[in-house]
Amino acid sequence: MAKAKKIFVLDTNVLLHDYKCIYAFQNNDIVIPIVVLEELDKFKKGSDLINLHAREFTRELDRLTGDKIPTEGISLGKGMGKLFIETGKPFTERVLESFPEKTPDHRILSIVEHIFKTKNNGRPVILITKDINLRVKAKSLGFLAQDYETDKVRNIEDLHKGVQTIEGVDPALINRMYEDYHGIPVEE
Repeated sequence: MAKAKKIFVLDTNVLLHDYKCIYAFQNNDIVIPIVVLEELDKFKKGSDLINLHAREFTRELDRLTGDKIPTEGISLGKGMGKLFIETGKPFTERVLESFPEKTPDHRILSIVEHIFKTKNNGRPVILITKDINLRVKAKSLGFLAQDYETDKVRNIEDLHKGVQTIEGVDPALINRMYEDYHGIPVEE
């Protein structure tokens, strides 16, 4: 039985952390709130890594969308989900009562609520953010929220902690390793 596809709503800080993150969600759909694109604009100038990621994500988005309309969904590739840009939505009474200021984070929560209520077709809607406080706010409204963790080491014990020495290697194999740009198969 196939797992139900999910809808992941991405916060700005995830894109600034990993501009290729939209390809990390397998066959699930990705939603970028329009407010996230507004926030990315503020980070495009500068020489820090987050500035590079803001520019690279914007380029990748432009390449993906081309002449397509991103509100209708754009395929991320074979075996992947679709990418959607979700325009701003009115704040519901529930969101306004909880968060009267119309900050970018609250606008994102409003979009999460809109997708949850109108577009999910029973699929889980999950906010992905590196912002702990935003995750707590989302959970307080009853929404799923998770950190973006594809770059974290799952078990530190699995990391090699030293230099491994291999004796008696055929010198011809070592020469091939230096001569071939792509190296040699690990089995050899």
